[in-house]
Amino acid sequence: MSPETRPKLAVYKFSSCDGCQLAILSLEDELLSLVGEVEIAYFLEARSQTLEGPYDVTLVEGSVSTAEDIERIHKVREQSKYLITIGACATAGGIQALRNWADVGEFVRAVYATPAYINTLEQSTPISAHVAVDFELNGCPINKYQILEVLTALLVGRAPHLPRHSVCLECKRRGTSCVMVLGGIPCLGPLTQAGCGALCPAYNRGCYGCFGPMESPNPDSFAGFLLKNGTPRAELIRMLRGFTGYAEVFRSAGDKLAKTSP
Repeated sequence: MSPETRPKLAVYKFSSCDGCQLAILSLEDELLSLVGEVEIAYFLEARSQTLEGPYDVTLVEGSVSTAEDIERIHKVREQSKYLITIGACATAGGIQALRNWADVGEFVRAVYATPAYINTLEQSTPISAHVAVDFELNGCPINKYQILEVLTALLVGRAPHLPRHSVCLECKRRGTSCVMVLGGIPCLGPLTQAGCGALCPAYNRGCYGCFGPMESPNPDSFAGFLLKNGTPRAELIRMLRGFTGYAEVFRSAGDKLAKTSP
């Protein structure tokens, strides 16, 4: 495709660790093919040269955590035909959304030698809380092949083919025994969207919910099962308030447990 007709791709970072951008770069050979089909107009992690918008597709990593972030995401949205959020921070507030259930001022005073220099919002929120989002890609970090699938789908004009089932099916496909059944280990796999390859259960650890809620989960039934089988209420709340804890399904389930007396 000639440079003049290639769609312009932009990648922006907000409050995040850069892991999802690195996942894109780790495509390696596939990335070389991709850049033949799109013009990487703005991607500071990959290219020092930048081109002005508007952009055909914009990928956004990271949550909104400062007043400057709010102003900037509106500008990004104005310059983007399609805006896709990538990763747990952009889609659900990320691990930094732990602040949403705590006193941010206390955190700042404990961590920074000069708290007066820190200017941050009380909450870390997903991009969709501030602007319209065309598609969300979950993960912490994202699955690099899933981002390739999303971009390919956009280029050819079809819907992306991504899993909507739970991590439990991935465990069965790779022959991993259920950590809850055999080991009594609390696991968010029954509520969590597939995409990670059931990495944590494969190492005898419970799923942390990095890929966010699956399609049509039943968190109340799941929470009741774990409580009945000995998982402490505080531990279950901690599990739900993890990497994607501010996603509606996990947030509402955790808040309900927190308001219910033991």
